[in-house]
Amino acid sequence: MNSNIYIALMHHPVYNKSGEVVTTAITNLDIHDIARTAKTYGLAGYYIVNPMAAQRELASRILSHWVHGFGAEYNPNRGEALGLVSVVGDLGEAVRELTARHGALPKVVATGARGRAGAASYGEMRDVLSAGGPYIIAFGTGWGLTEEFMAGADIVLMPVEGIGGYNHLPVRGAVAIILDRLLGDRA
Repeated sequence: MNSNIYIALMHHPVYNKSGEVVTTAITNLDIHDIARTAKTYGLAGYYIVNPMAAQRELASRILSHWVHGFGAEYNPNRGEALGLVSVVGDLGEAVRELTARHGALPKVVATGARGRAGAASYGEMRDVLSAGGPYIIAFGTGWGLTEEFMAGADIVLMPVEGIGGYNHLPVRGAVAIILDRLLGDRA
């Protein structure tokens, strides 16, 4: 298990397609699919970050159903994966929690679809992750994490690039690809 690696799905601060800073809505698919990916790669936890109380309450109700309610009996595997999820109002809350748990300030790793100078390659990041931790790998919703967030991160990871110029993966796909590149079997 990667007991010092966490992910955060950031619903704020992110951009909309017009470049405005917004808060995006939590989606049921992101909760379930990203939790299953996090469990597959042995992560220690998955934070959903949204400042809107109503959105956090919705996510908490969904999680309660699958972790403690009828859903836990109906599909125990789903409940096991969703047990990794914590819902917080801002990333600072997750950082404080992890600092208390690990006795060290977690390093924040930002991801995004836009390339930037000095971004860490996947090979470099694998080496960094194996050297200690804790780490929070942050993924943006909407049209990505804000420049201010990226500038404040400890590490920025290079973007996932496919073939051609199109580069607008769904966040669930980006999480799966990035976790596989960082933690998957390289043999």
